[in-house]
Amino acid sequence: MQRRTGIWNWIAGALVALATVASGQSPFEPVFGADRVGVEIKANRQAVEPGAVVVVGIVLDMEPGWHTHTNQPPPLKGFNPIKTELGNLVVEGGRAGSIQWPESHTIMVDFTGSGREAYPVFEGRAVIYLPIFVDAAATGAVKVNFELNFQACNDTMCDPPEFQPKEISIPIGPGAEASWTGDFAGFDRASLEQPPSPAMPSQDAGPAPAEAGNGSSFFGFHVPRGLLALAFFGALGGLVLNLTPCVLPVIPLKVMALSKHAASPGRSIVLGMWMALGVVGFWLGIGLPVAFFSSVTDPSQIFGIWWVTLGIGVIIAVMGVGIMGLFEIRLPDSVYAVNPKADNAWGSFLFGVMTAVLGLPCFGFVAGALLAGSATMPAVEILTIFGSIGIGMALPYLVLAFRPGWAERLPRTGPASDLVKQVMGLLMLAAAAFFVGSGVMALLKADPVRAAQLPVWVKVSHWWAVAACATAAGVWLFWRTMQITPKAGRRVTFGLIGLLITGAAALFAYGRTNKAMHDIWSPYTPEVLAGAVDRGNVVVVDFTADWCLNCQALKATVLDREPVKTELAASGVVPLIADLTSRQAPGWEKLRDLGQTGIPLLVIYGPGLQEPWMQNAYTSAQVMEALRQASGAHAASARRAD
Repeated sequence: MQRRTGIWNWIAGALVALATVASGQSPFEPVFGADRVGVEIKANRQAVEPGAVVVVGIVLDMEPGWHTHTNQPPPLKGFNPIKTELGNLVVEGGRAGSIQWPESHTIMVDFTGSGREAYPVFEGRAVIYLPIFVDAAATGAVKVNFELNFQACNDTMCDPPEFQPKEISIPIGPGAEASWTGDFAGFDRASLEQPPSPAMPSQDAGPAPAEAGNGSSFFGFHVPRGLLALAFFGALGGLVLNLTPCVLPVIPLKVMALSKHAASPGRSIVLGMWMALGVVGFWLGIGLPVAFFSSVTDPSQIFGIWWVTLGIGVIIAVMGVGIMGLFEIRLPDSVYAVNPKADNAWGSFLFGVMTAVLGLPCFGFVAGALLAGSATMPAVEILTIFGSIGIGMALPYLVLAFRPGWAERLPRTGPASDLVKQVMGLLMLAAAAFFVGSGVMALLKADPVRAAQLPVWVKVSHWWAVAACATAAGVWLFWRTMQITPKAGRRVTFGLIGLLITGAAALFAYGRTNKAMHDIWSPYTPEVLAGAVDRGNVVVVDFTADWCLNCQALKATVLDREPVKTELAASGVVPLIADLTSRQAPGWEKLRDLGQTGIPLLVIYGPGLQEPWMQNAYTSAQVMEALRQASGAHAASARRAD
């Protein structure tokens, strides 16, 4: 029922747009500066003595039927509310205490057309209280400066957000009687008993609502937040590393050496635990420099340099080819000569470290790729990945310390362990394709105008290269498994894993392609607009914002539907979206330059237009005609008629 209601709301929005154009008026255009919310700043004292307290009241007087969001608005699907807040708070001659927010009231709203739901708001006459603790040595006046941010809404739509600079000055002199009536009757005077600490922030807006994190990026793929998930997959990867030819044969030998030094089952377990810690310590030692680098710098800026990203891709490609057997890493002979005795805790720890070190010829390529791929992640996630890889790699040694007899059951090296290296190599080539493609795209995007006009196949080609390498890994795993083992269980297990890798790679590349085909809009910047106009392109600029529900309705019913959508994706047309959700967005200045004060707003430039075409409400037919005129087709047809 809610879905059907939402569809009818969108249709109603389109019909309103049609009626609007026919009548020559636009109810879509919100009025900036409309007196939906009256604002008054006052103090509860006319003057205040040094060392005393004065309370500043910020009064929001809202029209009936209108409200503002609270200081902690709950999340709504498909809608980003602008919270009420006091920004850039500066107090001269005192310190601000904790802000006391008005009591919220719950009303029923339907901002997105999906049905009415309960939502807390500030409404009526709401007062924000800001206590100021005056310095004992203050003279002259106490000055309070801040920016009042809020957004006025009714139950179905919102006006643009307001960002109003405010200032109030309270003279310092003989203390006037404090007023606790009227607008100050709701202030909780008990809060004055705890003055703010100088070391603490001057305002306390209460706990911020939890943000829905999107997780980190690892080789361009989404990594969901949650250390347990990272630890699980890291440990699984570490366990797989034990199947490589450099590691698998030495596991029983290392366990037998431990058992020989231990002389008793109990001591064997203790030494086995120290050895496992050594393996984990080796991997943490690799991860620590990357975590430090990630915590003190912004790696995303470095990876934004095209030749850095491209170079990393080439290095990983070389590593991938190497792990498949084209060449080998061999450690210096002096490293192989190191053989710490595992007859005590420290010796067993070093025994574990050297065990991991001696496996580098097989998995060093993987470690190098991990260093590059994880550099953009938070430090705690980096350490979780490397630490859990160490745990996964150390697990067989720990288990065999408890059960030495199980060493005979370990698989031997041969075609299966070679297959592990080959599949790893192909997956590393997939990672290399991602970095190389990202570097090339960063180079192309150095010219934003040309980047906006790139064909879809160019934008997604590196994703298909990633998919091709991953598909090759899946197919090779499936095919070689059928050749290597006659056992049905292994064939089914590893065959299904191979098919899963293949299918997932193809679906991922298809999803990226589908997204690129439908996402034709590029972010607006003055440089992109000027460059596209200078080249004689038709440029369409859609001024919108998350809080502008009418903008979203017009985009859904006109711009994202045929025939307009196909025309916007045509060669020679550059669609730009000027997102005004942020008050720092570059589109605000352009909006003022155009002499406009409200959105929605669609602006079309082109060689066939003397002045840009602008409308606050429009139909598909109007947009199509404007695009035809902007391209010069109208003038050409007129000349042919003459």
